[in-house]
Amino acid sequence: MVSIRLGLLMVLPFALWGTAMAAMAPLLATGGPELVAALRLLPAGLVLLLALPALGASWRIAPQDRLWFVVFTLVDATLFQFCLARGLQETGAGLGSVLIDSQPLMVALLARSLFAEAINPVGWFGLVLGLAGIVCLGVPPDLLRHWWLFGDAVSLSGLWEGGTAWMLAAAVAMALGTVFSRYACSASHPVTVTGWHMLLGGLPLLLWHGLDPAYALVPPWGPSQWVLMAYASLLGSALAYGLFFWFANRQELTAFSTLGFLTPVFALASGGLWLQERLEPLQWVGVVLVLLSVVLVSQRRRWWEPDPVVVLDAAEGSGG
Repeated sequence: MVSIRLGLLMVLPFALWGTAMAAMAPLLATGGPELVAALRLLPAGLVLLLALPALGASWRIAPQDRLWFVVFTLVDATLFQFCLARGLQETGAGLGSVLIDSQPLMVALLARSLFAEAINPVGWFGLVLGLAGIVCLGVPPDLLRHWWLFGDAVSLSGLWEGGTAWMLAAAVAMALGTVFSRYACSASHPVTVTGWHMLLGGLPLLLWHGLDPAYALVPPWGPSQWVLMAYASLLGSALAYGLFFWFANRQELTAFSTLGFLTPVFALASGGLWLQERLEPLQWVGVVLVLLSVVLVSQRRRWWEPDPVVVLDAAEGSGG
């Protein structure tokens, strides 16, 4: 029962991120990417900092963590949220989430280099399946037909239109931020670091919005739009990021980060319900591949490395 609850909690940040993408998408046209990104970060950071006494954590960031904290804040808060909002202006919530959540592949490679986290053949196979699922979910069908069936030539320029480059930049920023979080939290509470990095990372975005003449300083949103913004900030940021960086500093990084492959599934589902986005048959294939990849990567050690008890029993049997 405990393991089931832990598993659900580990999936929750990615479910909240996926649904927050669908909540943010309708707000960008009237609010602007900088303001939506700032409003996603600032209230969430304040809530996390106010919750620190209840968690028994200090508001102070350890001196040895401060340099990495600045880097982490600029990359994972300011840069990531800006690229996400800019890309989301031109992509659907589902496709945008798919592009961003290519980042577990980058995290796996970074974690292997920096933290010596092993990726055995089962894990590599799972990562390849996850990448194949992302391709099925996000690459235009005409281009896939050309690749697989050698049909008429299709320009690759379409891959970089419609916000794709911004979303891939967000994926790189998130992958780097996931790794930097370990250095920024080496002697500091992860929720403390998460709260401050949201609060401080949102300020440059808010200032940028104030200097942008294309959008009003206060967006013309009604109650329903503010509810969506509150959901994206308080649940899709405060709760989701708090849980994510808590687990990222306590779980094996590659396996946990690979759960990010679930975010597009939640984004596509919520986009279909809220924004009338619809899954094509090929996208359903991608969903299946993504889910299978999560299982393979998260269970790669159990399925590849021998069980010590079984090995011991076999050794005793052969010795008798």
